[in-house]
Amino acid sequence: MRRSSSDSLLAEELRSVVRGRVRFDTSSRAMWSADGSNYRHVPIGVVQPVDLDDVEATVDVARRYEVPLLPRGASTSIGGQAVNEALVVDFSRHLDRVLEIDPEARTARVQPGVVLDDLRDAARPHGLTFGPDPSTHNRCTLGGMIANNACGSHSVAWGKTVDNVRELDVLLADGTRMTVGRTPDLAAAARRPGREGAIYRELTALRDRLGTTIGAELDAPGMTRRVSGYNLEQLLDEHGVDLARALVGTEGTCATIMGATVELVESPPVRALCVLGFPDAYIAADHVMPIREHSPLTIEGMDVGVIGALRASRPDDRTHEQLPEGKGWLYVETGGADRAEAEAKAEAIGREMARFGASVKVVADPGAMRALWKIREDGSGIVTRSPGGGEAWPGWEDAAVPPAVFGAYLREFDALLGRHGRRGAYYGHFGDGCLHVRIDFDLLTRAGLANFRAFMLDAADLVAAHGGSVSGEHGDGQARAELLERTFSPTMIEAFGAFKAVWDPEGRMNPGRVVEPRRLDDDLKVFVGTPTIGPRTELAFAHDGGSFTTATRRCIGVAKCISDSGGYMCPSYRVTGEEAHSTRGRARMLFEMASGQLVPDGWRSTEVRDALDLCLSCKACQRDCPVGVDMATYKAEFLSRHYEGRARQRPRSHWSMGYLPRWLRLADAVPGLPRLANALARRPALAAIAKRLGGIAPQRDIPPLAPRSLRRLVGPHPARADSSKPRLLLWPDTFTSAFDPELALDAIAVLEHLGYHVELPTESVCCGLTWHTTGQLDTARAVVRRSLAVLKPWLDDGVAVVGLEPSCTAALRQDVVELLGADDEDARRLAASTRTLAEVLAKHLDEIRDGVVAPGGRAIAQVHCHQYAAMGFDDDRAVLGALGVETEVLDAGCCGLAGNFGFEQGHYEVSTACAERGLMPAVRAADADTAVLADGFSCRTQIRQLDDTGHEPVHLAHLAATALGLRPRERESVSGHGRALTGP
Repeated sequence: MRRSSSDSLLAEELRSVVRGRVRFDTSSRAMWSADGSNYRHVPIGVVQPVDLDDVEATVDVARRYEVPLLPRGASTSIGGQAVNEALVVDFSRHLDRVLEIDPEARTARVQPGVVLDDLRDAARPHGLTFGPDPSTHNRCTLGGMIANNACGSHSVAWGKTVDNVRELDVLLADGTRMTVGRTPDLAAAARRPGREGAIYRELTALRDRLGTTIGAELDAPGMTRRVSGYNLEQLLDEHGVDLARALVGTEGTCATIMGATVELVESPPVRALCVLGFPDAYIAADHVMPIREHSPLTIEGMDVGVIGALRASRPDDRTHEQLPEGKGWLYVETGGADRAEAEAKAEAIGREMARFGASVKVVADPGAMRALWKIREDGSGIVTRSPGGGEAWPGWEDAAVPPAVFGAYLREFDALLGRHGRRGAYYGHFGDGCLHVRIDFDLLTRAGLANFRAFMLDAADLVAAHGGSVSGEHGDGQARAELLERTFSPTMIEAFGAFKAVWDPEGRMNPGRVVEPRRLDDDLKVFVGTPTIGPRTELAFAHDGGSFTTATRRCIGVAKCISDSGGYMCPSYRVTGEEAHSTRGRARMLFEMASGQLVPDGWRSTEVRDALDLCLSCKACQRDCPVGVDMATYKAEFLSRHYEGRARQRPRSHWSMGYLPRWLRLADAVPGLPRLANALARRPALAAIAKRLGGIAPQRDIPPLAPRSLRRLVGPHPARADSSKPRLLLWPDTFTSAFDPELALDAIAVLEHLGYHVELPTESVCCGLTWHTTGQLDTARAVVRRSLAVLKPWLDDGVAVVGLEPSCTAALRQDVVELLGADDEDARRLAASTRTLAEVLAKHLDEIRDGVVAPGGRAIAQVHCHQYAAMGFDDDRAVLGALGVETEVLDAGCCGLAGNFGFEQGHYEVSTACAERGLMPAVRAADADTAVLADGFSCRTQIRQLDDTGHEPVHLAHLAATALGLRPRERESVSGHGRALTGP
C-alpha cells in the first residue's frame, strides 16, 4: 500500500493547480479502491477535474512526479480495469455535457463524463440514439464505455462502441494532446511534427511488421463480440487507419479521453418484444442464428438459474410468472414505425420458433415490456447470490464465441463447471454468443483460489477451442488479461505490447492491464480483506448467514445507487453527488472497516460514522439494489457497536427522538399536557431551547400533538365481542396515536363497514423503530419483546395485525425478526400476520366499488420509502381505483424527512433538498381539489412544514372513509396539526 511523504507533496501540488476536488484522505482512497470486479487496489489519490484544464494540469503533475495514472468513469467495470495503485482521474462528477447533436450527420460531440442516458435523451428528439446500451445505462459514462468497448443488449443491430466512434480527443501521459480518427493519408500524418508524427510513424511500422498476424487473428469470421486485447485491426483498413477506433477498448492503458464524437443511429419509434421459452438454455442458444436472419434489435438469453436467484432474493416479486413456459428464454426485440409493424415482426419470429417447439409470448405494451426487461437487466446483481444464499462472483464473466457455436459452447461450459465442482446462473447476449455468468467460487481460502485459477485457465482454453474471446463486453482488466496468451499467439501478444508502447512508452497509464498483466488470482478483495472485527452481531443478518462481514460483501459495484433518477435509492447521494453518500460508497467503507487495513479502528471508526451520517435509513437500497444491500440495517448495527459502552457520546437526538415513544406516552398520561406542550412549542424562545437540548435542527417546527391520543379517543375497544365477524388487531403506532389519531378512526370505520371486528391491544405496544434506527438495539429488543407478550393472545388466535404507519408496519414485518432472530416463533408469527390497510381492503374491491357514495376525485401519491421497500404499492393502487380516485404515483424518491433524520441537527439542508427534487414541486403544482396522499407520518410532516399552498396531506384511510361516506364532521378536529382535513 503506497503512502509516503512524496504523496503529501503530490497532493499539495495538485491542489495548487487543480480547481476540482483533490482527495488523498483515507475515506476517499477506501471508496475508490474497488470497482465492480473481484479486485482491490488502493489508489494514491483521486482527482475530480471540473474542466479539461484540470485534466491537463493533473497529467502534468503526475508526469513530473512519475506516478501512474488511471482515468475512470462510473467505475462499474467488472474486469478490474478501473482500480489500480495509481492517481485516479475521476470523470464521473464533471465534464458531463453533450456538446452538440448533429442530426444531419447523425453524430454527437460529448465530454467523457456524460452519462449514456443523458446522451440518449439529447438525441431522442431527433429520432436518434447511441446504439450500445449496457445495463448500467443510467450511470455509465461515455468515456468509460469507450475505454471498455461497451456493448449492451442491442449489439446485434448496432454493434459495439468501437463501431460507433467517429473521433477522439486524447491526452497522453507525456502531455501530448491529439485528435484522432480515420486517417486516409497515413504518409502525410507521419510527417506531422513532434510526438504526433512519431506516433503515426511507429504505428505504420507496427502494421507493416505484424499486419499479417493481426489480420489473421483479429478478423475471425463469424466472431461479433471480441473485446479482449487491442483493436489493432483498425490499423489495416484499406481506406486508412482509424486511430480513434484503435484506442477504443484500451482500458485507460494508452491515453486519457478528453472528448469524443460518436455516431448515432435511428431509433425505431415503437418496439415489441417476443419472449421465447425453451426446455433449457442450450436449446435456446441453438436457435439464435435463424432469429438473426430476421434482423431484430436484440437477442438476449437467460437461464432458469436467474429465476431461482430472483425468487430467493425477492419472494414477493412475481414478475417471472409472466415468462412463457420453459427453463431457458430468449428475449427478441423488434422495432417499427408503429406498433403494428413492430408487433408483426415479433409475431413472425414467434411463429417460426413455435415450429421448433418454443413457447411464445409477444408483448407490445411498454409497461409489460419494462417489467420483463427488468428481470434481465437486474440479472447481474440477482445472480451474485445463489438461491441457497451462497455468494457468487464475476471473473469468468463475459466470454464470447461465434453465435453459430454458442449452444455447443454452453454445453461444454456447464460440463467444465461440473468438473471443477462449481455452479453458476447465467444470462447474456445470446445473439452475439456472449455469456454472462456469476460462479460460486471460494475466494476466501487458498484451496479455493487454486480452484479459481485452474477453472479460469481451463475456461480460457475452452473459449480458444471455439474461436472465441475471453471477454465479449467488459474488457480484460486484471480478471482476464493474463489469459490473452491462451487465446492469442506470442506474436499477437507482442503486437499488443508494441501498440501500448507507442502511446505510453513509460508504462504509466493503468499499468498491469492488457499488457504485462498482473495474475488473475492476486489482489482479490475478499481474500486480502479477511475480517478482523469478530463474528458477533446484534442483528440476525439471516440473509447473510448471520454474518455482518458477509453482508458487507454484498455490494459488488453494480452502482445502481449512483443513478440520478428512477427508483428511490440513494436520496442523499442524489442531493450531494458524493460517493461517500451512495450505497456503494458506504458499503465499501464498511468492507474496509471489517478488514481493518485502510480503516483500522473497527467499530470505533469515525470515517465510517461520518459516511453513514447522511444515510436516511430509508431502506430503498434493500429494494432497488440488485444485490439487496440493506444499508439501514448495517447502519443500525454499526451505531449499536460504535456507541457500545459509550452511551454518553451518543448524539442528543438519539435520546430525544430515539426515546420518542416513551416521551409521548408520558405526555399522554397527564390530561391536558399535549395542549400545554403545543402552546409552549409555539413560543420561539422556548422551542429554540427544546430543540437545542434535543439535538433538533433549529429550522424545524416541532410537530403538534393531537389534543387527545388514540387511546383516549377510542377508550376500551372490546376483544372477541362478536365472534361471527372476522377479527383484526389495529396496531396503534406511536405516530398515528399521538399526532394523527383521526387516521385510526377512519381506518376503524372503514374496516367495520366491511364487516370486521376491530380490536386494539389492551396495553401500550411499540415496534421499537426509533431505537432501531438510532442503533439502540438492546432497548429496541426489550421494547419488542414486551410488545410481543401483549400481542401473544392475538397471535395464538391467528388474528391479522393491521398497520397504518408504513415505517412501523415494515418494522413489524422485517426489523422484529432481525432483532430477535429467525428462531423466535412469536417474531416470525407477527411478521407473517402483519398487513397494511391496503392489503386488507384489496380483498373487498367489489364491495368498496359498490359502496362509494362520493367518488374520490384526483390525487397525487407519495409512497413512503419503507412501504416501497417492504410492501410495495400494488394493493394501494387497486384500492384507490375501486374508490374512484384517479391517482398519479410520484416517482420522486424519498421525501427526505425519514423519521428522525430530517429533524437532526446538520441534516436540514439535505432533508429539504431531497423533498425539492420532486415531491414538493408536485405538491405545489397540484390543483386545490387534488388530494395529496401520504401514508407516512414523515412524508406528511415534511409536506406540512415545506408547503405554503395549503395542501393538507391525507392517508388512504381518510380517502376511503370519505369516499364511503363514513366520515362525520366532528372527527375533523381531533388532529393537532392545525389544518382542516378535506375530501379530495
